[in-house]
Amino acid sequence: MLGQRSPIEQRSPPGCLFFTSRCHFVALLSETRSCDVRPLPPQVTGVVLLSVGLWWRFMLGPYTSLISSGSSNAPYVLTATGGAIVLFGLFGCFATCRGGACMLRLYAVFLSLVFTTELIAGISGFVFRHEIKGTFLTTFSDAVRRYDGRDDRSLAVDGVQRRLLCCGVNNYTSWLGSLYFPAGGVPASCCVSFADCGATDLKDAALASHKVHKQGCYELVTSFLEGNMGIIAGVTFGVAFSQLIGMSLACCLSRLIHANQYEMV
Repeated sequence: MLGQRSPIEQRSPPGCLFFTSRCHFVALLSETRSCDVRPLPPQVTGVVLLSVGLWWRFMLGPYTSLISSGSSNAPYVLTATGGAIVLFGLFGCFATCRGGACMLRLYAVFLSLVFTTELIAGISGFVFRHEIKGTFLTTFSDAVRRYDGRDDRSLAVDGVQRRLLCCGVNNYTSWLGSLYFPAGGVPASCCVSFADCGATDLKDAALASHKVHKQGCYELVTSFLEGNMGIIAGVTFGVAFSQLIGMSLACCLSRLIHANQYEMV
């Protein structure tokens, strides 16, 4: 009747009524042994992190040397974290199907660890963003100075300049002090139009200034990051706090299963 709580809601532990529909499912679980296989927010988060890690590893791999002075483990960390979340998400589904309160508590503990790790990583990235920009400036400047057009870092520089339509660190004059300029001039990857960009023109600083992109790559990248910092931070913390939904559901289901088992005894 209207205004009366169902028997399931009367048996529900305090704090569980917010997840009434999910708790109703668990109460019926002990009688029907059915299983809810819909993806939970933590599992979706795991798939997202796994995808980003793989994309970073295989698509952004050549540019990693321009981001940090040493090899970066970030794509491997993202891939491993995403894979672990997906696997533990399946473990959470299995725990729900079996009605295992202890397994659900273990799942909640794992999600709390993931939440803490993601939160610390997000805060660290925001706090040390200026240091990250400084590292990028140092590594990219060194790559331009040592450019030879053949090694991995040189090819990465060419890729950045072609895709972002930029030239040099601050502008094309960054190439005037490079080891490559006396013999090769400004790299062809700086050209606005390859058809109107001859080798002779690129070796003359005055002529090259009219043939290449005006904006420097460092300014372009950093201005993009600064302009979209709110979006980046929102997505990062949104991914982290989505783990709280899984933690709350796991704790709620665990308490309700325990309460139902106690009543059955």
